[in-house]
Amino acid sequence: MALDQSFVGRSYPPTDPYEVGREKIREFAEAVRDANPAYVDPEAAKALGHSDVIAPPTFVFAITFKAAGQVIEDPQLGLDYSRVVHGDQKFAYTRPVRAGDRLTVTSTIEAIKSLAGNDILDIRGEVHDEAGEHVVTAYTKLVSRAAEGA
Repeated sequence: MALDQSFVGRSYPPTDPYEVGREKIREFAEAVRDANPAYVDPEAAKALGHSDVIAPPTFVFAITFKAAGQVIEDPQLGLDYSRVVHGDQKFAYTRPVRAGDRLTVTSTIEAIKSLAGNDILDIRGEVHDEAGEHVVTAYTKLVSRAAEGA
């Protein structure tokens, strides 16, 4: 069953603040095998003009994908998550994510398309710090595969 086009443009409430910690950044950098010293050494980050360690560019995915759960779990949308695969991910940064940031995410449905029986859902996640300043926008594309025989 195709997703309801009237959901395009719908925004969901901002998430509770997520506090970015040095240890979370370090763990993520290790997991993605990125040895950039600015991710683990405050002095290296300061030498680059940052107030504390910064996060690898894809770190924010964990925050924005969790926020996209509001969209995914919206019963009125009717998305069958058991059929969903992650199609694409992009980030547009205003500034890096830093240790000590308290970030909120507001998710908006950008587009819903049907292609060969598959539903394609584009979600934009706007990430702001506690001062209300924009940090990054995450663009997530989810593909809900057509049921067999559909």
